[in-house]
Amino acid sequence: MARMKLKELESHLQQVEEFDTPKILLEQYPTRPHIAACMLHTMAATFGDIEGRTVADLGCGCGVLSLGCVMLGADFVTGFDIDPDALAIFQQNIEEFEMDNLELVNLDTRNIGPDWKGRVDTVVMNPPFGTKHNKGLDLVFLEAGLEMASTAVYSLHKTSTRDHVLSKARSWGAEGRVLAELRYDLPATYKHHKKASVDICVDFIRFSHVKTNT
Repeated sequence: MARMKLKELESHLQQVEEFDTPKILLEQYPTRPHIAACMLHTMAATFGDIEGRTVADLGCGCGVLSLGCVMLGADFVTGFDIDPDALAIFQQNIEEFEMDNLELVNLDTRNIGPDWKGRVDTVVMNPPFGTKHNKGLDLVFLEAGLEMASTAVYSLHKTSTRDHVLSKARSWGAEGRVLAELRYDLPATYKHHKKASVDICVDFIRFSHVKTNT
C-alpha cells in the first residue's frame, strides 16, 4: 500500500472537528493539522512505527492523532481521554471518516492499569504541558506511555523542560531522541488570553526502551 503523502495527510486532518468549548483545567489545546501531520508522517516514514502497528493515543481529545494513524495504516488505535465531551466529538469524527478500527476509552491517564503494560506497539500523545494546575502531568503521561508501548512513545514537551524530561525518561529505562523543535501556535482559546496567538517552543521526542544485556 502506497503511503499517504504529507500534504494529503494534512489536508485530511484539516477536516477533523475540534473542541467547541475547550476546558482550561484540562489544557485542551488542539493539535494543529500541520504539526499532527508532520509528527505522524515522521513516525511512519522514518521509523515504521504506524503502518501495521497497534497504537494508543493518550489524552486523545477529538482524535486528530488517532485518525491520522489510521490513515497511515495502523492496524488498530485506542484513544484514551478523561473528558467524555471530547470523546463525543471524536466519535463523530470516526463516523464522518467511516473508520472502524478504533476504540475510545473514557479514563484518566493516571488510572491506566497494569493490564495495558506492553499491550501496544506505539504510543502517541500531545499531553498537557504541565503548567498551572497540572504541574508534572506531562511526565505522568510519559511514564504511562512507556509502560504501555513495546516499541516507542512519541510526545510533545516544552523545549524549556527538555533536560528534565530526558532525565526522567532515563530514570525509567528509556532514551529520548529529539526529532524536531517546533513552533507550537497556541490560538487565543480562552478568555484570559490577550494575544491572538502565542508561539511556544516545543520538542517532538521519540522515546524507546533501552535494551539491557542479560
